[in-house]
Amino acid sequence: LTVAQELSHPLSLAQALIGALRLHQHNRERQAVQEQSEILLTLSTEHRLAFPLAWATFMRGWAVAERGQKEERIAQMRQGLAAHQATGAEANRPYYLACLAETYGQIGQPAEGLNVLTEAMVGMDKTEEREYEAELYRLKGTLTLEASGWRLETGSFFPQAPSLKLQVSLAVEQEAEGYFLKAIDIARKQQAKSLELRAATSLARLWQQQGKQKEAHLMLAGIYNWFTEGFDTKDLQEAKALLGELT
Repeated sequence: LTVAQELSHPLSLAQALIGALRLHQHNRERQAVQEQSEILLTLSTEHRLAFPLAWATFMRGWAVAERGQKEERIAQMRQGLAAHQATGAEANRPYYLACLAETYGQIGQPAEGLNVLTEAMVGMDKTEEREYEAELYRLKGTLTLEASGWRLETGSFFPQAPSLKLQVSLAVEQEAEGYFLKAIDIARKQQAKSLELRAATSLARLWQQQGKQKEAHLMLAGIYNWFTEGFDTKDLQEAKALLGELT
């Protein structure tokens, strides 16, 4: 067998694992991501596959991130991102950066997350890779709220003087709402229903805290009712739970 023939099987397997990893990550299935990233890491290291190795490193970091190990998760994700860049590849970079930005938000560093999103959007405009554009704008809305003290899941706000709190809150809410609406519009144009649902859920949570339960329920139910399967995924479960709160 030639070297190319010998490598065809591990390379094909690595590509299949990358596809599976991306799906599991999108569905926020941490355990599956952790297990398959370890398999891909071993395979890529053994056969010296640089691009799959970058994926494995990054995704393993994301899985660690979900377990709450702050320093380790960011370090691994940054390592995977650097390895990806070292291959010379530019594809999927907005996706990588979206995952990293969200992780920064999860560990209480929304300003860092917003910086990462700025980098992602610059790269997206350069490469015209817009598959994840809606998610970038959704995250920008979420991190904008968090950077000003909002916790979108609870509607709470960090302690501030009442007048300042009101002034900042209104401006931030309007800015974030604009990002969520843009994310929904982009997802609809791309017919990316899962990303539309995610953005609609974020907007519905904001509207809920603004006292617009009826509008939030109507908007979110419109996209939720489109789905006929996948009800065991976290996105649909969270949307269903929020619809129950809005009833």
